[in-house]
Amino acid sequence: MGTEFGNETDAARYAMHIDGELAGVLDYSILGGAISLTRAFTVPMRRGHGLAAQLVEFAVDDIEANTSLKIVPMCWYVADWFERHPERAGLLQQRAG
Repeated sequence: MGTEFGNETDAARYAMHIDGELAGVLDYSILGGAISLTRAFTVPMRRGHGLAAQLVEFAVDDIEANTSLKIVPMCWYVADWFERHPERAGLLQQRAG
C-alpha cells in the first residue's frame, strides 16, 4: 500500500496514511482568502521519521496548486517548516500594519 496523502475536507484536515493506517494529520481552518494550518499531529509510534514534514509539504503543494488561498501558520511546526523553506514564503499571508 505505501504512503497516501489526502485532503479530508469534511474533517478540515490533511491526512497521511501508511499501509492503510492513519499516521498523521494537519488540521486547518479557512476564513476569507486565507487558510490557517492550526495543528500538526503524528501518531506517537510514527514520530521521529520526518512524516510531519512530508505532510506539511503535501498540504502546501496542494494549497498552492489548487487554491488562491494564503497560508497562516498557526501551528509552531508549520511555522518552523516555513523557516526551513524560505523559498515558499510567498504563499504566506502578510501581516497587516
